[in-house]
Amino acid sequence: PGQLFYSTQIPACLWFLTRTKNQKDWRDRRGEMLFIDARKLGTMVDRTRRELTDADVARIADTYHAWRGEKNASSYEDIPGFCKSVTLDEVEQHGFVLTPGRYVGAEEAEEDSVPFSERFAALEKTLQEQFRQGEELNAKIAASLKLIVPQEGS
Repeated sequence: PGQLFYSTQIPACLWFLTRTKNQKDWRDRRGEMLFIDARKLGTMVDRTRRELTDADVARIADTYHAWRGEKNASSYEDIPGFCKSVTLDEVEQHGFVLTPGRYVGAEEAEEDSVPFSERFAALEKTLQEQFRQGEELNAKIAASLKLIVPQEGS
């Protein structure tokens, strides 16, 4: 996430490299890379600094261990907006740009069961009610101002 490091406000990419691609009892991951986009993780601890919680760190670590295929890890799956396993060919197609968001994509939006026409009508009704309330408040403010500053000729 952004503001994770004191020296930068923008999200940072951390790359972990290993020379051993095929460990005993792990799946063969030669020619593959795991991208994790953690921009939405962490909490602001002050105005300028964000920290990853223990749960955030565990989520990242668990995803990594699952991707490696470690014995006690859960099974790995790509999660739109968070993580994706890609091949070297796929990275080459993107001009070897290693920005996680390019591969991970966006989170799946929750499907809305309310038709647009109904949602729009409800929003329009709410807006009209807020306009009416605004007019009432403006009238009250104007009346209060008249009490504070008497009109000339009164």
